[in-house]
Amino acid sequence: MKSLILLSTVLLIGLGACAQPDHKKSPHDTVSTKDIKITYGRPYKKGRVIFGGLQKYGEVWRCGADEATEITFAKDGTFGGKPIKAGSYTLFVTPNEKEWTIILNGDPHFWGTEYEGHKAKDVLHVNVPVKNLGSVVEQLTIRFKGSDIIIEWDKTQVAIPVS
Repeated sequence: MKSLILLSTVLLIGLGACAQPDHKKSPHDTVSTKDIKITYGRPYKKGRVIFGGLQKYGEVWRCGADEATEITFAKDGTFGGKPIKAGSYTLFVTPNEKEWTIILNGDPHFWGTEYEGHKAKDVLHVNVPVKNLGSVVEQLTIRFKGSDIIIEWDKTQVAIPVS
């Protein structure tokens, strides 16, 4: 019996040591209000040109790092002036110089940039204007301001009205 317990203990320790680490490459954050929660990876600028450089204009982007950005609505509401049902969605954006297209996709749990294989599940698209900032935002930031979701990185900011 002691041998069985010892063997089991050694196997468990060995399996734990061989397991892949459960860490992500970029820091992650969750921001929320009473009815909306957003979880996203927060990459750094690191001296790079972000929009029009690292992230090409006109190409769909996951709006974060690592896993696709997830947004959850606790109740029905509006997003960019369009109705949205309660539930979890993936948030994508197509940045351009003067306007971004914000995309909510009905497939909320997948890794990275696999948008093409999921775009048939898009729930809505909204366009929002770009605001050029006077100073650099080093780390991608998503926050709430009043009734808007604010996305900022590098010298770019967009605001999406929600209710």
